[in-house]
Amino acid sequence: MTDTPLAIRAAEAAPRLKPSNYPEPFFSRMGKREKRQLGDLFGLKNFGVNLTRLAAGGESALMHRHSRQDEFVYILEGHPTLVTDAGEVQLEPGMCAGFAAAGLAHQLVNRTAADVVYLEIGDRTPGDSADYPVDDIAAALGGDGKWIFTHKDGTAY
Repeated sequence: MTDTPLAIRAAEAAPRLKPSNYPEPFFSRMGKREKRQLGDLFGLKNFGVNLTRLAAGGESALMHRHSRQDEFVYILEGHPTLVTDAGEVQLEPGMCAGFAAAGLAHQLVNRTAADVVYLEIGDRTPGDSADYPVDDIAAALGGDGKWIFTHKDGTAY
């Protein structure tokens, strides 16, 4: 017998306890983001699925691109701004966006007074790294599946 549920209401899944894996000064920028790790709840190993809520002024992540992992977002509620290194697009419920590995750097920002809710889906390709074109941070996915963050020059935080 397993504790894995057959099905749940996504909004009733427990929120992630730690709001971010980023080191400071970036950790506190994620304080208006709440993730419910749906994929982990069902024991998914090959890709992750998060139900994410951004309060007013919240950011999905630092602007980033993955070296090997693809990402996809689907907007359920609210009107976030998709910020990329190719420009910005206002999103609305029913819209989606995808980010191929090594493609556009991207993030969602909530510049409205209402919450934004969206699904984010990403694969878990080993050997991934993340490039952050705006901030002095770099990330590499360790063999244990946890992110290792450094300054761009390689020094530790």
